[in-house]
Amino acid sequence: MTSRFRSSDPAGVPDSRAPRRRSVVKAAAATAVLAGPLAAALPARAAEAPAFLHGVASGDPLPDGILLWTRVTPGAAAIPGSGTGPDTEVSWTVALDKAFTSVVAKGSTVATAASDHTVKADIRGLQPATDYWFRFSAGGTDSPVARTRTAPAADASVAGLRFGVVSCANWEAGYFSAYRHLAARNDLDAWLHLGDYIYEYKSGEYGTRGTVVRPHSPANEILTLADYRTRHGRYKTDPDLQALHHKAPVVAIWDDHEFADNSWSGGAVNHTEGAEGTWSDRQAAAKQAYFEWMPVRPAIAGTTYRRLRFGKLADLALLDLRSFRSQQASTASGSVDDPDRTITGRAQLDWLKSGLKSSDTTWRLVGNSVMISPFAVGSLSADLLKPLAKLLGLPQEGIAVNTDQWDGYTDDRRELLAHLRSNAIRNTVFLTGDIHMAWANDVPVDAGTYPLSASAATEFVVTSMTSDNLDDIVKVPEGVVSAVASPVIRAANRHVHWVDTDRHGYGVLDITADRAQMDYYVISDRKDPGATSSWARSYRTRSGTQTVERTYDPA
Repeated sequence: MTSRFRSSDPAGVPDSRAPRRRSVVKAAAATAVLAGPLAAALPARAAEAPAFLHGVASGDPLPDGILLWTRVTPGAAAIPGSGTGPDTEVSWTVALDKAFTSVVAKGSTVATAASDHTVKADIRGLQPATDYWFRFSAGGTDSPVARTRTAPAADASVAGLRFGVVSCANWEAGYFSAYRHLAARNDLDAWLHLGDYIYEYKSGEYGTRGTVVRPHSPANEILTLADYRTRHGRYKTDPDLQALHHKAPVVAIWDDHEFADNSWSGGAVNHTEGAEGTWSDRQAAAKQAYFEWMPVRPAIAGTTYRRLRFGKLADLALLDLRSFRSQQASTASGSVDDPDRTITGRAQLDWLKSGLKSSDTTWRLVGNSVMISPFAVGSLSADLLKPLAKLLGLPQEGIAVNTDQWDGYTDDRRELLAHLRSNAIRNTVFLTGDIHMAWANDVPVDAGTYPLSASAATEFVVTSMTSDNLDDIVKVPEGVVSAVASPVIRAANRHVHWVDTDRHGYGVLDITADRAQMDYYVISDRKDPGATSSWARSYRTRSGTQTVERTYDPA
């Protein structure tokens, strides 16, 4: 998601006078600064025996398999990103019960500094739609025990599925209470992370209403492989994040902040070529650290686009909308309607279209990191237009579209929606993050004439977990901006059924053969580690309708 706190001013006021100065922090220097305090924080046993300080995780469930992950700390100095530490044998055990009396799989590998002492085990030969328990062990130390679940068999008739849905977790902006509340549930088949699992900014650059709730590590903007590893490592120490990883498998895609703000195939808004090294090196470092630290099984090396199936009920296409996209449109880089510009890349768009057409499931879900529904700002007043432009990273003197989302790549969107219509592909639901607001949308073929024109799909957008939204930027009480902005946005966008511009939280997607429903939950206070959660609203799309409607009870 775009953010524009570019000043070192602790109030978070953007500096418009000149490009901000940056310094490249060498990995060796960063390690030297961090090793002391971080090593001191380790349990005493970490100095003499391996430790599992970053929890365990699972991801990308298949009918017969699951991907397991952990990171072992072989000694006090072998912190994430340090590049140090001895080779360490790590074993794993998978069982049908938490007490491990019915073991179904065992194995081992060696964790090395070359992979930042992270470990993955792609377990196969499991039973479909089954809960399993797993743990890792090294040097006589066991990891926490975690639950995971396989997907239903490809030809299975599935009564229902339930997924947690999250996006935009900025460490410095608050605590990850949304993860804790999802972890407290016992009904999730998996949880979807739709991007911005980490943020790349230096400490103090993008907090909460200009205030840092808890500091990043490393403190500098992350640029090198060591930096990205260190930042991933800091995130994985969060107890609420660990709790959710210990409860259910994750299905994750990346967005821009896993790299740098508003990234595209050849650069990013938050990257200064030369002063911060080359974009190709930075992108490669970000991708390497991501695949080391996340339980993601890429179908194609170096990208997160892939497809998972959950019986006859749903398949899930997961997109990579950063690796192949053209630069965002501007007066220098071309029109949003230019057919030579792309958000998906040709190969990925063809893959997506082919998969949607050939799918024989009831529902076709698309994990989509930026909003596909058109969004015109309408007649927003200047006091709301400028904060909105700041949130979206657009010129504050006046905007027409958010060029970082599908609005900036209209030819790709037009081709995809025409494909859905011409092939009578029904029940396509886009699941989206990024924009730090909650939305429930129809996806019109022609927004200008909607509702007279058809809707080709529907879209549920979840708000940010902690990252600033409109009320935070304007610095007014929660709900004030939404009360004013929501009616204006809906009047200018008749396909939008609901938008909440102000609150933080998460979603729970519940699917049956008859409908796909998103229950939207909000967090009481992102600055409170004990924040409560409450249900806010629910919207659903009934099978065959391609439109959204409100429903008045969570699933």
